[in-house]
Amino acid sequence: MSPVYRPSLPAMESESLIRGLLFLFLTVVGVPGNSLVIWAFVRVARHDRRLLPADAIVLHLVSVNLLVVVVRCLPETLATFRLAAIFNDASCRGIIYVFRTARTLSIWLTFVLSAYQCLSAAPPGSRWAQVRATVAHHLGFIFLALWLVNCIISCPAAIYSLGSRGNSSLMEHSINAQFCLVQFPSGLARDANGAVQTARDVVPMAFMTTASIIILVFLYRHSQQVKGLRGGAGGKSRPSAERRAAKSVVTLVTMYVVFYGVDNGLWVYTITVTQTLSSALVSDLRVFFASLYASVSPIVIIISNTKVSRQCKHWWSVRSHGFVCLVCRFVCIIVLSKHIIQ
Repeated sequence: MSPVYRPSLPAMESESLIRGLLFLFLTVVGVPGNSLVIWAFVRVARHDRRLLPADAIVLHLVSVNLLVVVVRCLPETLATFRLAAIFNDASCRGIIYVFRTARTLSIWLTFVLSAYQCLSAAPPGSRWAQVRATVAHHLGFIFLALWLVNCIISCPAAIYSLGSRGNSSLMEHSINAQFCLVQFPSGLARDANGAVQTARDVVPMAFMTTASIIILVFLYRHSQQVKGLRGGAGGKSRPSAERRAAKSVVTLVTMYVVFYGVDNGLWVYTITVTQTLSSALVSDLRVFFASLYASVSPIVIIISNTKVSRQCKHWWSVRSHGFVCLVCRFVCIIVLSKHIIQ
């Protein structure tokens, strides 16, 4: 059994402190946010006895985002503040495998959501409307296919993952992930895996960007038609549920393009510039931007989805005091434990 990685006990450097606070922020925002959205959709499903296809996609998306935050940000926070030494060979394989699978599922589910919303703009009776109905009917099969494909593609990174031991001989053909290493057998294997990972992210990015442009064109034409129909009445109509959903999807896609665009840019930089492979800084930045979408996207969903926002307002009015106390206790436990260990 490989030795468990244990950070040194001297006082925490400012760089490690900033790193720990950033991952703590992602954990404190992402875990309650995604959990709250899941709870809201469960309440909606129990009340309505069903979920609309778009709501089912969003529910699956926030579930995967919660998995991203729990399996990556939480362990990074605990290890950085020296609250737990959990990074050995087995845990690194499990964490990196689940993180990469969930992260990519988050990307593809965002694409599925944008594509479905784009099909919603199709007029009833058209061919695209039939495609939308087909997608809604086979949504479970689509989820299963995405899970299977992404689980298979994520296998190489898990197989070659190791706990970081500070051994410079392990750095050849390896990618430093702070507490873990991904050691490929050759430079060719590393570059091939990087190319597959990049293609797996870029393809849905291109598709969802196209779908978002179509949605924006639809929203613009719809607003022009509304202005023409209202003429000089001077009043303003409230946005429909479909328009709010369309704007929500465009916002999520924009966030994805920004956050994952930076992540993929750093990934390409990592596999093309040899000097960056031994540095954990680029890897930390990649993990942060990859997890930022998973942590922040629930805020957009809560604000834009009327069903979720209604449930959240009810929950907040009843249990806001207890929630704030829970967050404060979590932060205090981390700070006090850090001082006790030191």
